Amino acid sequence: MIKKISISFLVLSLGMNVQAQHRHVHSDSTKRLDEVTVTAIAKRKIETDMKMAVSVDEFLASSDNISFIKRGAYAWEPLLNNMSTERSTLTIDGMHVFGACTDKMDPITSYVESNNLATIDITSGQEGSLHGATVAGSIDLRRKSTPFGMEKKWGGAYQTGFEFNNRQYFNLGNVSYSDDRFVADGSISFRKAGNYYDGKDREIDHSQYNKFNTSLGLAYKTSPLSSVRIDAIYDKAKDVGFPALPMDLWLSRAIITSASYKQLFEDGLLRVWDSKIYFNAVEHYMDDTTRPENLVHMDMPGWSTTYGLVSKVHLKKDDYSSEIQLNAYDNLSIAEMTMYPQDRSKKTMFAYSWPWVTTRFAGLSMNNAWDISERSRLNFGGSLGWNYNHSKYVEFNWIFHPGTPQEKNRVLPGLHTSYQLHINQFDFSVGTGYGHRAPSVSEGYGYYIYNSFDRYDYIGNPDLKNEISYEANASAGFKNKRMGIEAKANYFHIQHYIVGQILSLGSPMNYQSVGVKGYTSLDHAKLFNLALNANYDILQHLHWKGTLTYARATDDKNGNLPFIRPLSYQTSLYFMHRQFGVRTAVNGDLAQRNYSPEYGEDQTPAYTVWNISADYTFSFKNYKMVLQTGAENLFNEHYSTYADWGNIPRMGRNIFTSLKFSF
Repeated sequence: MIKKISISFLVLSLGMNVQAQHRHVHSDSTKRLDEVTVTAIAKRKIETDMKMAVSVDEFLASSDNISFIKRGAYAWEPLLNNMSTERSTLTIDGMHVFGACTDKMDPITSYVESNNLATIDITSGQEGSLHGATVAGSIDLRRKSTPFGMEKKWGGAYQTGFEFNNRQYFNLGNVSYSDDRFVADGSISFRKAGNYYDGKDREIDHSQYNKFNTSLGLAYKTSPLSSVRIDAIYDKAKDVGFPALPMDLWLSRAIITSASYKQLFEDGLLRVWDSKIYFNAVEHYMDDTTRPENLVHMDMPGWSTTYGLVSKVHLKKDDYSSEIQLNAYDNLSIAEMTMYPQDRSKKTMFAYSWPWVTTRFAGLSMNNAWDISERSRLNFGGSLGWNYNHSKYVEFNWIFHPGTPQEKNRVLPGLHTSYQLHINQFDFSVGTGYGHRAPSVSEGYGYYIYNSFDRYDYIGNPDLKNEISYEANASAGFKNKRMGIEAKANYFHIQHYIVGQILSLGSPMNYQSVGVKGYTSLDHAKLFNLALNANYDILQHLHWKGTLTYARATDDKNGNLPFIRPLSYQTSLYFMHRQFGVRTAVNGDLAQRNYSPEYGEDQTPAYTVWNISADYTFSFKNYKMVLQTGAENLFNEHYSTYADWGNIPRMGRNIFTSLKFSF
């Protein structure tokens, strides 16, 4: 009996997040159990209500606190709490991976696929500091990890489909095997798309892409309460167009690997110890040979290599639990630019836009939860990090910042606390946070990085101060059997807010540039985010959901900050009866009135988009098949949003179909 309980505990702990639930248990009672049945809470699938065959970007876009900057149909840049990726921490299973593109054409979300992920953990503000210093919060992409089983078991899925607007076809497959000692997870995917057409049926040149991704994970149980695991992801993208930029992507490749050891403990304060070492390498080759209109051709390759360690322990005693995590990594970022005349056999200029910048980080973080009563909980924690930068070719920095040190050390503290209260059907929370972040490689050491949005070349400043964030957040919600409503808000006051401002010295290097900007610090900036979510079961088989979001952000002179989402909305109906389901949704933004001409923005008009889909599920024995078809932008609306780089219009009407088979 004891052995059976131990094995069940191992199956549960290796397959779930140890912080999923907190329960009150009376420690002064004993009861003999004849059988123990463990039921895990299913994680959210990587699909949206409207569409099951989504990319990682499309899935993230369904979150009310994430928006995107779009430079094309591929590799969107996620904005958490309306802040750029420099202000958030993006990780894969807690591992730090850094893109190799100075133009942000390869956020780490572009190096995974929906069929090798189990879920995505989004944490707002300083509560996301567990994975490193942050201001906006953290996005952690959690890979699939099949738990050990009592008996041999195979599982898997295959999904294929076609989208008519850009002639995209895709094939996604994954398979898993588990027994009481060994687990294997594998996935493979391929997507290929041509140029898409906007709402006026005009072809958007350079919007095609081609992507291949595969992953493998192997785990072995070394004892009843311990296991080892190795994982690898390989991703390759070719011939990716970016219509909003003067250059495209010829080739991007990434290898992401890790080896981990997990030890569980049945008794005592220490419950789980999980450690991982990892290595990843990214290479990214920007190219403009497909742009004959460019008077001067340029190659811009980039490389990013990272070694790291993540080690965390989970503590639990009575009504108190804690997670303590150590993060350490070493990253080398290199980016070059070479200019050619029309005759590409001759060079006219070479420079490092990232001059071999080494970043080393080590940090200790803690998140604590104390169940004060059955109705209330106190969460609190903090982090302390050390950030080190070294520029190998510091002479590029000396051109604009003479005598600046070749090395830079920074201390990055963070604190957060929140209180949660549950009264009958009502839930309330209030919290606060304080934290620092260091400038990114581009902000600190970038050299003539061309920004096609405002058409300026950007210069980094190694002497920038840390950004310092003061945060407040609150939420309130009500839920019963038929309906639920929740309001969430947060406010950030950020000192030394880093932006680009026009430099009086220096001339632009790119012939398309109108000037040179240097990264500098404003005295402060203020950001406010509000989200309202509601759902209602109209009938047994008919359900409604709605979302309303609003954001406002200003600098120290009350000027508008760029890429801040205007008032947006989404409302949807879902009808489900037996194996048949129909979904329809309307979403849109109001006009962007609080735009920022200083940062290259102009006003974007309001728009409304209507989507619809239907699916049917077939089941036989242990197999399931789902057939889905639908249409996005059903009325072929022609529009672009505040976040579309260069006002590139979005995709027009897109009819899609997909078939998923699972066992």
